[in-house]
Amino acid sequence: MSALICEVVYRGIFQKNLAARIVRGIVLSARKSERWGIAFGRYGDSPQRNGIPAKDFAIVADTKEELEQNMARYEPKHVDVTICVDDTLSKGVESWAWYGLQPINRLTVPNGTVLMTSLQPFDALLKDIHKKDAPYKLSLIRAKASFSGLWVYKEDHTEVRILGALAKIAPSFLTLDAVAEAIKEMEWGSELKVASARKAFDRMETREVKITEGNPEVPYAFQMPKWWEMREGVTIPAIPIGKPKEGGQGYVPERNPYFKKFSTRTMRPVIDFDTCVKCNLCWIACPDSVFDVMPDGTFDANMEACCGCGVCEAVCPVEDCITMVNESAFDDNASQWEAWRKDKAGYKTWLGAKIGDKKTTVRSHGFRFRGQYDEEIKHDLDSGGVEITAGIPGENADRKTV
Repeated sequence: MSALICEVVYRGIFQKNLAARIVRGIVLSARKSERWGIAFGRYGDSPQRNGIPAKDFAIVADTKEELEQNMARYEPKHVDVTICVDDTLSKGVESWAWYGLQPINRLTVPNGTVLMTSLQPFDALLKDIHKKDAPYKLSLIRAKASFSGLWVYKEDHTEVRILGALAKIAPSFLTLDAVAEAIKEMEWGSELKVASARKAFDRMETREVKITEGNPEVPYAFQMPKWWEMREGVTIPAIPIGKPKEGGQGYVPERNPYFKKFSTRTMRPVIDFDTCVKCNLCWIACPDSVFDVMPDGTFDANMEACCGCGVCEAVCPVEDCITMVNESAFDDNASQWEAWRKDKAGYKTWLGAKIGDKKTTVRSHGFRFRGQYDEEIKHDLDSGGVEITAGIPGENADRKTV
């Protein structure tokens, strides 16, 4: 292998700075390893509203000529390492840059590596990651997804831990010592972060994924019309007005039939229909027309249209009527209202299990007050570094190190 090509798949504005630091760190580490490298985004005007997936790339080569050869492509068609910094993206990626849902491992070469930050076990992740027609490796860094706000960066060492793990995956391109030198040179460098990178190198977990393993579902796709099939003129038809639901009751808004949005979310709303007061606030405030008005006057969230912004939870006046829950807790996009209508007692049990799990209901993103992330990181360290130190409780509680 004369070149190492990496993609970083991240959650829009919540992880934009994180992804940029990772690819920049890869290139600088490559230079310290006496290699050539370049980092770039998928395109300059990448729409990064909320958690819409986006990509950054880093290419490392033995020679300048090999680097230029790889740079000649608009975007790599194959990558040696796919770096995923949010494990809910294991369900697939849909961006405004392409059509349909793409598996997270789509560009990963045979026997390549998908490197992911996650606290989930391998088997749970492979229930979501689509099958691939070639074997590959799944490597995990035990950590929760690192999210921040638009202009905020969360100093939780995720970027250096990725670099440390990458040194183990591709030692011929990035040595661990070179990574350490790069960390010290960059503006966020410190001995503490060097220690984090070295621990990630030691603790990274890897397993081989066979072609028989993974989610067997075929990702949805569609064909855009060819230029000769398009309508003449420059008019753009508006989305039609919605229609009533059952028996002329309720209301279902029309939606974009192509852009489903559900791959953009890290959390989804779970609704207690028994406590809904039918105030209409979720329906009015939702920026994506997610809510259907049901025949009984309650509101059901269409999970193919929901991007997980959490506005509905914020405006709902009834406590626990709408609760945002981590996307990894769900296996499908089925209607919650239909499940409630068919078996109200069973739905109540299901609802209690979903909103009662504190790990899945902690808000994963958003910057709500100044100093929030400093407090979160201090809390993690004070409680033993559970989230930061590869999920090993108590290891660094006394020394407050990672």
